[in-house]
Amino acid sequence: MITMRRADLDAPELIAFLGDHLAAMAPTAPPESRHALDLDGLRAPGVRVWSAHLGAEAAAPLVGTVALAALAEPGHEELKSMRTDPDHRGRGIAGAMLAHVLADARERGVVRVSLETGSMDFFAPARRFYAGAGFVPCPPFGTYREDPNSVFMTREL
Repeated sequence: MITMRRADLDAPELIAFLGDHLAAMAPTAPPESRHALDLDGLRAPGVRVWSAHLGAEAAAPLVGTVALAALAEPGHEELKSMRTDPDHRGRGIAGAMLAHVLADARERGVVRVSLETGSMDFFAPARRFYAGAGFVPCPPFGTYREDPNSVFMTREL
């Protein structure tokens, strides 16, 4: 059973998990094309972060993270920092996290969620996952600009 919680950004386990996420992204693109949020970015106003755990107990293992960040356009948010622990991929965790954040967004009146992911082969599974969840290609949004290392996708809620 996957349990979603508002993330404790001071928890050592979560700090290490997010550090691993940034380290995995580092070799995939030049620095100007890497858009994953660090801890300070995740602590910014307008960012909501959740952690996914295998079980409901307080000590249940951390298996994923996901965030939504408000954009300047009202009713439009960005999906950020979505990561499933590599040892737990293929078990529906990403689907559970995405369903959770999209439900949260809908409940708050958000009408569109967009994302940026990489254009490289490393990100092909992510692009397939998002397309299967109803995200479609779109132009850059928010403060993004065209970048050959980025793919932009969006979904109406």
